[in-house]
Amino acid sequence: MQAIIETLFDIVYLSTVILMGITMIRNSNGNKQYKLFGIMAVSLGLGDAFHLVPRAWALNTTGLENFTAALGIGKFITSITMTIFYIILYYVWRLRYDIKGKHNLTISVYALAIARIVISLFPQNAWTSATPPLSWAIYRNIPFAAMGILVIVLFYQSTKKANDIAFKNMWLTIVLSFAFYIPVVLWGDVSPLIGMLMIPKTCAYVWTVLIGYNEMKGLKKHKEAY
Repeated sequence: MQAIIETLFDIVYLSTVILMGITMIRNSNGNKQYKLFGIMAVSLGLGDAFHLVPRAWALNTTGLENFTAALGIGKFITSITMTIFYIILYYVWRLRYDIKGKHNLTISVYALAIARIVISLFPQNAWTSATPPLSWAIYRNIPFAAMGILVIVLFYQSTKKANDIAFKNMWLTIVLSFAFYIPVVLWGDVSPLIGMLMIPKTCAYVWTVLIGYNEMKGLKKHKEAY
C-alpha cells in the first residue's frame, strides 16, 4: 500500500511542478520574473526526481535496503538543486519588488549556498551509506535553514509593504516546508511516521510554485480581457 500511495503521489507531484515550470517559461513573454519562476519549478521537479524515482522503484521492487547507493546519490543531488531553488527564489524577490543594490545581502545568500554545497561534498556525509551520520545532516542543513529564514523574512516584509495579495502567502509556504523538513532530518530514521512529513513538505513546495503560476495566469487573463 505504501508503495502504491507514494508512487502515485510522486508521479503527480513531479509531473505537476515540471509542467507548470515549462508552461511558465514558455508563456513568460519576456517577463524575467515568471521565466525565473518557471526555471525554479523545473529545477525543483528534476532535482527531486533523482531521489523520488529510485525510491519509487525500490518500493515497488526489492525494497529500499537494496537501493542505498542510488537513494543516497539522489539525496545528494536534491540537496544541491534545493539550494539552487532558493537562490532563484531570492532573485524572484528582487525582480518582483524591484530591489536595487543590497550587494551584502546577495553576498550573504551566495555565501550560505556555497557553504551548504561545500559541506555536502565532504565524504563524512556518507551519502551512499545505509547509516549516514546525523551530525553531518545537521551541519549541511544549518546554512540551508539560514537561507530559508532569510528568504522568509524578505518575502514577509516585502509583501506587507507592497500589499502584494498574490504573493502574501509566499513566506508561509517556506515556513511550512522547513517545519515539515527539519523533523525528518532530526528523527526521520527513528520513526517511519516522521518520514511521512516529506509529503506535506512537498505540498508546501507545490504551493510555492502555484503562487507564481496562478499569478501569471491571472495576469494573462487580465490582459486578454482588455
